[in-house]
Amino acid sequence: MFITETGDAPASARGSADRQPALPPLPELGTVCRVARAHFGAAGAFIARADADAQRVLAADGELPDRLPDQLPAEVLLPHVEPTPAADSRFAPRRADTNRQRDDGPPHALRIVAACELAAPDGATLGTLCVVDDKTPALDATQRALLRDLATLAASALARAIETVTLRERLGIVEEHSTLTTLALTESGTGVWDRNVETGEIHYSPAWKAMLGYAPHELSTRIEDAYERLHPDDIADVKAAMLAHFERRSDYYAVEHRIRCKDGSYKWICSRGKVIDRDANGRALRMVGTTTDITALRELAARLRDSAALVTDLTDQVPGLVFQLRQAPDGRRFFSYASAGVSDIYELTPEQIARSAEAVETRIHPADLVAYRLSLHDSSVRLTPWRLEYRVLLPGQGLRWREGDARPQRTADGGTVWHGFITDATDRKHIEAELHRMATTDHLTQLSNRHAFMRQSEAALRAVRTTGQAAAVLMLDLDHFKALNDRWGHPVGDRALRHFARLLLAETGPDGIVGRVGGEEFAIVLPGADLDRALAFAQRVQQRAMQARLTHEDQPVTLTVSIGIDAMRASDFGAYQPLSRADKALYLAKERGRNRIEVYRA
Repeated sequence: MFITETGDAPASARGSADRQPALPPLPELGTVCRVARAHFGAAGAFIARADADAQRVLAADGELPDRLPDQLPAEVLLPHVEPTPAADSRFAPRRADTNRQRDDGPPHALRIVAACELAAPDGATLGTLCVVDDKTPALDATQRALLRDLATLAASALARAIETVTLRERLGIVEEHSTLTTLALTESGTGVWDRNVETGEIHYSPAWKAMLGYAPHELSTRIEDAYERLHPDDIADVKAAMLAHFERRSDYYAVEHRIRCKDGSYKWICSRGKVIDRDANGRALRMVGTTTDITALRELAARLRDSAALVTDLTDQVPGLVFQLRQAPDGRRFFSYASAGVSDIYELTPEQIARSAEAVETRIHPADLVAYRLSLHDSSVRLTPWRLEYRVLLPGQGLRWREGDARPQRTADGGTVWHGFITDATDRKHIEAELHRMATTDHLTQLSNRHAFMRQSEAALRAVRTTGQAAAVLMLDLDHFKALNDRWGHPVGDRALRHFARLLLAETGPDGIVGRVGGEEFAIVLPGADLDRALAFAQRVQQRAMQARLTHEDQPVTLTVSIGIDAMRASDFGAYQPLSRADKALYLAKERGRNRIEVYRA
């Protein structure tokens, strides 16, 4: 059974509809279905995704069977055509259509005659692209390749939507100012907007303005001006979609419409957003979202309805590189097809890689070249999907991240051919790195936070156990820090913490582990240091703290520090044990007058 996104599900399928994960509408999938149906001259085409015991139709064009098999065909090398259709239950007739008549024979029931899996970069099945007709077509290699290309485009759009939802959920746990900072990193051709529903203001990112030809300082923040830029024929649809989301009748705001550029021309855009703040009565207060220029995609889709030969034009407009890579039996590789995206991905032309793939390897970062070669070799030997994230060094763009995904096939001569695509993963890598930094770094001192410090300390303890090398642990506490805050104010206190953190990093060097574990408390692990070296290190820190004084309004701000020391032991169950002992020594130093160093004594 199946469920449609519009809610027109058979009664037997509607009970499963609520279990389908909420995704923003994807107009691109409808375009793919229209192209597939038009090219193959079929009765219909649809894209479905499994939802528990049902199939949810994400997009469709034309006629569909009343019922679908519980498991849609998911093999890559399609279409699946049995010599006798009744021999495969997946292609058994689902509905007799007495009104559908072909000129070359009696009426037949609609059924799936061709299908192709939508595969995510991690190998998960996102759904299936199916072509529906009452007759089995005879598809040649070019038509099968077109079906696979369309499935790849649909999978890419669906994977991007899922990734966007995932990233937004992860970003939601970060503080508001950190969220906005992280969102700024996503500006790579997609504009970001932030609407204050209560005040009627809307703010745009520089990339959003540039999309329409405006400079960063141009455009007002009035929502009325925003509506004036819409195409007159699209205003009602935009407002209706916005109101539906405000009233919680939709999970997301998503609409495809035209918008006027600075030069007076119109672009097609896909705008998506979500309310992130409501008042006690549920009234929308704030909404954020993204806008993507889809003008090229719509124009290409229109041309593809007329001729499958224009598939190349479509792939040339897709961000990234769509390719066919061949490996001869002697191991020589060359790109038998490369879309225009090769100029952005590798800064090469299709002609440069048509005879040999060696030019591509000259672009790959030396540290990743071995992994690149081994991954292709393993994929060829095992006929498993090729997936790899790797770096490239380009003459114009410099260091960039690339993500490749392809499916191999064995050729008749014993060689291998891959069909796949390579995309720019640089912005996603930057976001992941920023999220990692925010999760592991103390925002004030830029030292490791307590969680990250403990993880590094556990690694140091494992080294003590396996190598037998010494390691010392120090707990440090700035003396009279509350009094310093009370006298000079919190800004001076923050300066003191940053000053002391820089001092610790300078003294520790690259091998030490330094973290801020409390308000004015710091902790250090010195791998390879015994108690004598740790004591000498602590004395240097004390001297530096007193000598490198801060000033505030020409008055000196004196810092002293109390320090507790102990050694890591192979018998310790966890890093918390030596830290606890060092903390006890620190407490003793405080108790004995501060500005002291104490070594733990059992």
